[in-house]
Amino acid sequence: MFKKRTFVMLTFALAMGLAAAFVAKGWAIKRLTVSEEEAGIPVVVASMQIPFGKKLEETDLRVETMPSHLVPSSAYNDIESLSGSVAMGTIYPDEIVMKEKVAPYGGGSALSAVIGRNKRAVTVRVNDVVGVAGFLMPGNRVDVVAAKPEGNRRDYRTETLLEDVKVLAVDQSASPEKDKPVIVRAVTLELTPLEAELLVEATQEGMVQLALRNPLDDSKKPKPEPKPEVVAEAPKPKPAPRKRVVATSQRVTVIRGTDVSTSRVSM
Repeated sequence: MFKKRTFVMLTFALAMGLAAAFVAKGWAIKRLTVSEEEAGIPVVVASMQIPFGKKLEETDLRVETMPSHLVPSSAYNDIESLSGSVAMGTIYPDEIVMKEKVAPYGGGSALSAVIGRNKRAVTVRVNDVVGVAGFLMPGNRVDVVAAKPEGNRRDYRTETLLEDVKVLAVDQSASPEKDKPVIVRAVTLELTPLEAELLVEATQEGMVQLALRNPLDDSKKPKPEPKPEVVAEAPKPKPAPRKRVVATSQRVTVIRGTDVSTSRVSM
């Protein structure tokens, strides 16, 4: 009787153990087996620091696998898609390469690839004063103030010629990574064709000064109100001149013997 009870208990314990093992195995498989989407998707990241304006090469990039919910929609999934692209800003190691940080490279200098659509790069000569004491860096925003001489060239008329203009490069450097102010001799600005004409004209007529803007300041001076049109009144007709009647007369001399007389005769 005792042996039979022991056998039943051992059988029951073995069955419970097998059931627990089966449940644990199913739970472990469910936890350790993830879907392809949860396992991650390929993402292109920088394998080293890529400076502004550098043409991307395969050695600058690598592919990592990341969870899909952590990958930006503008990220690249393969290195071949970045062939012939230029960095529009500094890309740091392990940073995801996104479409906003690169631009297609069509040949020529790398700077030409970062110029905005319908914009032009125009370089102006500067000194330690015009160049804001060397604090200008690529990516800054500036205003261009023009001073034009008047009269005897001792009096100047100043005006803010251009506002919120992007600095593309200082001297031959297009990288915004600078540790301290550097006195430069030339600054390259990004302008529209019309703005470029105004700037060149201002440099020929007088002097220009660059004014550094706060990057969060997008204010602009108010546009002058249009002057009301003055309609000239038609001149009033002059009155016709009055005709003056001039009486004319003639003297007649009458001689009668020794008597001489003169009389006036109206004509």
